[in-house]
Amino acid sequence: MRDILEYCIGGAKRSVAVGTEVLHEGGRTGHLYVLIEGRLEVIKGEAVVAVIIEPGAVLGEMSVLLDTPHTATVRAAQDSTIYEIDDAAAFLRKQPAAAILIARMLAQRLNVANTYLADLKRQYAGHGTHLAMVGDLLQSMINLPPSEVSPGSDRQSDPRI
Repeated sequence: MRDILEYCIGGAKRSVAVGTEVLHEGGRTGHLYVLIEGRLEVIKGEAVVAVIIEPGAVLGEMSVLLDTPHTATVRAAQDSTIYEIDDAAAFLRKQPAAAILIARMLAQRLNVANTYLADLKRQYAGHGTHLAMVGDLLQSMINLPPSEVSPGSDRQSDPRI
């Protein structure tokens, strides 16, 4: 993802002190954030679900692209430097190559998730456990119209499944 950094040069750099939230789950900013250096943690509910250290990592893209609230909180795990792109939609329109890089990153994430879910489906096929519903989940991901995207969580059930 380092390639995206070249599209951000000249943009607003922001220093983020350890413990500072970059974005908050449930909030809306309309901004994209790109890690220049440092260490950020992604928090869903109360759990740290990922640590981001790769320069060029993009944050806030799902909220911007889906026009929905942020799905997680991102907090600095050490002093960090980021690019903050205030009008993300305008940035993506003016920088289609950056939009393609973000689309590739999202496609890679989806590919990993689909591969994992398909593997779970194969492993637990016929076991009659709650993991047998993975097939239904995969099918719903394929057939879901874009306007109905509403990811559930461990705290709420998804009525589509």
